Amino acid sequence: MSILDRLSRLLRANVNDLISKSEDPSKIIEQTLRDMRDAYSQARVEVAGSMAQQAKLEREANTNRKLSEEYGMKAEEAMRGGNEDLAREALRRKQNHADVAAGFDDQLKLSTSQVDQLKTQLRALEAKIDEMESKQQLLLARHQTAKASETLEKVSGFDKSGGAMSAFDDMERKVTAQEDKANAMHQLREEGDIDAQLANMGRGKALDDEFEALKRKVQGSSEGSQNQ
Repeated sequence: MSILDRLSRLLRANVNDLISKSEDPSKIIEQTLRDMRDAYSQARVEVAGSMAQQAKLEREANTNRKLSEEYGMKAEEAMRGGNEDLAREALRRKQNHADVAAGFDDQLKLSTSQVDQLKTQLRALEAKIDEMESKQQLLLARHQTAKASETLEKVSGFDKSGGAMSAFDDMERKVTAQEDKANAMHQLREEGDIDAQLANMGRGKALDDEFEALKRKVQGSSEGSQNQ
């Protein structure tokens, strides 16, 4: 399993844990980006290590090839000098270093393939981080819109569920009823005052009529007495 595969599993585990603990997408997005940046940094370290190992393998392969060539030259010199045993030993060492160089070449090919794959995955991870960063504000804006719509739905549903809007309507009806009652009492009081005024007006007229009648009676009696 490559380093990026391990990091991918770790990221999924962290995100799932965060989702289970938080319902705020903005926190999930921000934490995921932080985890991805950390993973990218770790991956770069891993890739750099692999590249360093690749350079070391190449260096060891070249060193052993060079030694193999040098022992080949020494074997030839020993043979020319008539020292066959020394020539044979030089050839043996030449072969040993050639075999080691071949082994390093094989490891170098494998390491080069792995490093190329890691570089490709690293670039893919970098592109994914860039994509998420570019979408972060859009996702947050969509979240805020959805959250506002959800709140509006809850508010508009209060009157149907007997919530705050229903209680408000009940209170409004009670206040209106109180206002109607107060207006009615005020109207009745005004009407009572008018009736009282009208009644007083009738009593005054009757008193005036009685007074005039009494006056005429008294005056009539007085005139009759004077005529006698």
